Amino acid sequence: MQAIAHIDLAALRHNLSRVRELSPDTRILAVIKAVGYGHGIVRVAEALSAADGFAVTNVEEALTLREAGISQRILALEGFSSASELDAFRQHRVDTVVHHESQVDLLERTGSGPMVSAWLKIDTGMHRLGIAPARLGDVGDRLRGCANVVSPLLLMSHLANADDRRSTNAEEQIRYFLSIASDFGREISIANSAAILAWPEARVGWVRPGIMLYGISPFPVSATAQELVLLPAMTLSTHLIAINQISKGEAIGYGGTWACPEDMPVGVAAIGYGDGYPRHAPSGCPVLLNGKRVPLIGRVSMDMITLDLRTQPDARIGDQVIAWGKGLPVEEIARLSGTIGYELVCGVTRRVEFVTHDS
Repeated sequence: MQAIAHIDLAALRHNLSRVRELSPDTRILAVIKAVGYGHGIVRVAEALSAADGFAVTNVEEALTLREAGISQRILALEGFSSASELDAFRQHRVDTVVHHESQVDLLERTGSGPMVSAWLKIDTGMHRLGIAPARLGDVGDRLRGCANVVSPLLLMSHLANADDRRSTNAEEQIRYFLSIASDFGREISIANSAAILAWPEARVGWVRPGIMLYGISPFPVSATAQELVLLPAMTLSTHLIAINQISKGEAIGYGGTWACPEDMPVGVAAIGYGDGYPRHAPSGCPVLLNGKRVPLIGRVSMDMITLDLRTQPDARIGDQVIAWGKGLPVEEIARLSGTIGYELVCGVTRRVEFVTHDS
């Protein structure tokens, strides 16, 4: 029996409307990289057609959207690193991030042809991609004077600690970015999901919501998605395929890490790390069985998990089991498993069936 990822298109649209509500005076660049955070890049783009544009990782993801007929503005966040990549940007009307002066060199050397829209990325503290702020004037002038770059030039940066609302770092980054962005008017961008939700001063120019579009909180400890008025877009489900009566003292699963404290029913559900369920989910991690929580027991296998059914004596083979989604936040499963919700939804594997709903 196959696990199913149910994708709620109405939830995606609701979450986009939440961005509009919080940032009414901005344009929205919906971040749908990593195959739409595991939800399916084309289906997400189609559901979020009201966005002003989309952000993806690279030109390959951008071309997937263009081939599917997506006509909105698309920004590739990693930009280009070769002449052939740059040509693809130009031919398919894909915006590029410029984060290194070698890219400026390549733009200046490239022959005439379609122009490209450039987003100059400044490193304001993430120290991953971005031009040093001291080089902003020179690099900005070169890009504005380049015959292959469309006007206006845009300016962007990325926040390192916006998901920690107790940190002063994000506020300092935002303030610094705004202080050097005055020459760019509204063609600026710094707000990710966490900033949209928690840092009003970052809601300027173009906002870049990512994880919140999928109904997942960027603050998994301090604020739930429900508290943020977000709806989960993915519900990962499967079914019980066996119910066994196991004797007191018998160990469950690989390594025998959990022993039955009494004679008890143990359920087997058809989902495992081969589907993207976290292998490190501990005993006690909940699933929903017919809408009620039951705990995982023993180790997660490639294809199956085992469940303590003592509180569900009426459970039957074929009953639905929800691994995360509606009624069971993925953030909770991620926290118990020592990871983040981003990783879980992005990690759902190819053997899982994807079904869309528009509830």
